[in-house]
Amino acid sequence: MSSNPPEDRPVRAYLLKKLCSDDEGLFALGVSIARVVQMADSDDQGTQSLAYHVLSDVALTQKILRLANTPQYRQASGAPVTTISHAISLLGFDNVKTTALAMLLVDTMANSKHAQSVRVELEAALCASLVGRELARYSPYQKAEEAAIGALFKNLGPLLIASREHERFREINALVVAGEHSQGQASQMILGSTYDTLTATVLREWKIPDVIIRSLAPLYGSTLRPPADRTEWIRQVVHFSMDAARALTRLGGVAADDVRLLHQRFGNSLALEREQVTTVLTRARSSMDALLNSMQLDGASGGSAGEPGDPYAESGEAPGAAGTLPSVLALASLDSGAKEGAYPSGKPFDAREQLLAGVQELTEMRVEGKARVNELVQAVLETLYRSMGFRFATVCLKDAKTGQFRARIALGDKRALRQEGFVFPLQGKDLFHLALENDADLMIADASVAKIRDLLPKWHLDLLPDARSFIVLPLVVQGVQLGLFYADRAQPAPEGVAPDETSLIRALKAQVLAALSP
Repeated sequence: MSSNPPEDRPVRAYLLKKLCSDDEGLFALGVSIARVVQMADSDDQGTQSLAYHVLSDVALTQKILRLANTPQYRQASGAPVTTISHAISLLGFDNVKTTALAMLLVDTMANSKHAQSVRVELEAALCASLVGRELARYSPYQKAEEAAIGALFKNLGPLLIASREHERFREINALVVAGEHSQGQASQMILGSTYDTLTATVLREWKIPDVIIRSLAPLYGSTLRPPADRTEWIRQVVHFSMDAARALTRLGGVAADDVRLLHQRFGNSLALEREQVTTVLTRARSSMDALLNSMQLDGASGGSAGEPGDPYAESGEAPGAAGTLPSVLALASLDSGAKEGAYPSGKPFDAREQLLAGVQELTEMRVEGKARVNELVQAVLETLYRSMGFRFATVCLKDAKTGQFRARIALGDKRALRQEGFVFPLQGKDLFHLALENDADLMIADASVAKIRDLLPKWHLDLLPDARSFIVLPLVVQGVQLGLFYADRAQPAPEGVAPDETSLIRALKAQVLAALSP
């Protein structure tokens, strides 16, 4: 018999292969999660990277924007938040990052046939991350947001089994409900490894940082000592968060007994007064409700089907009304946006409304004096990209050292490759230089027309050979050519750009010019 403790025994090969396979969609999930986890808030670059990732997923974009427009977060002026870059500024980098991770889990797991079982595990994971975020406020360490990420993943093992191996999930729950086995013992008996081992193994396959994986290890003792270092602090926060989440999602509110038990075990180690424990739970519950309400859902999480200490009903299913769509699962089935449709070119029918909302938001950002030039440029680019249905958009600025105009920020398909290649000299006689010299906004409906194609430079034809409609918006201040906005589609746009849309596009550009003016 192996001398290894249960949590150290390896996960069965067949189970690991199934849970990390392309067929289950979990390999792609792991790649996306690893990319988001590794994003660091390093000035503009971190915000841009996170904005790019969110924008690449239409449904995720809408969810983040809805959250930013809830009463809890919406700015005092009442102006709508229409760009992800502004949402990141308003909600906070770590908030959006953790929310994006949660939504990635929701979108992948929500396709399970076993919605009731998956519901309680998803809600517990999401709620735990919110508790971890609240506890980070009391952290003596930097990068405290890793605790919220660890809390989100603490429940990954049960979530995966509920979604992909439901019969095993039911068997484990039956043993736990019988009262003779802990969850760790029951999962060891049925799976051959504990849930904690399964979670850690999958996260290693996903290349998640080791500090997060170590935070998921079992934590023993009814009263904990103060952590010796940041790693141990994160571990304690993760366990506090998961215990709190189970209570909050079970009861739908803050219970005095749960506060007492959490304070008894973690109060000394995390330097939390009992009142602070209550505050953490109350704020997390409020954040959970705000998140669900922002998704236009009916009702909050939590139920009364299970007895205290029993997170599952007798059948092994999560508590909830039969026949209703579980609240967190509904996040993944929402309409991906407010569009009523689009032209064959990809331009939305409601382009004018989206542009108008963008102009209002940019105006508020400048009036409030909260946005730097880079943030304004990013917001304008994002507004153009989304509201006009472009497939690629970039802002090109003068590089005095190299004597070139060079793309600095880009969005859309093949973003990195096209941004790298979008470089041209300061002097020339092509369409781009003519636009700059005449400070003329160009809106090309069909780039295949001979007189337009003849003016396109070779570098553009090589880099974007399939561009069929595009816009060029020069940035010229007091006669000085600073650069330009460029955005294109792979289809012609015979519908053109209406006069009111043109005015709104120029109003967007004007916000950047005003910020650049001395």
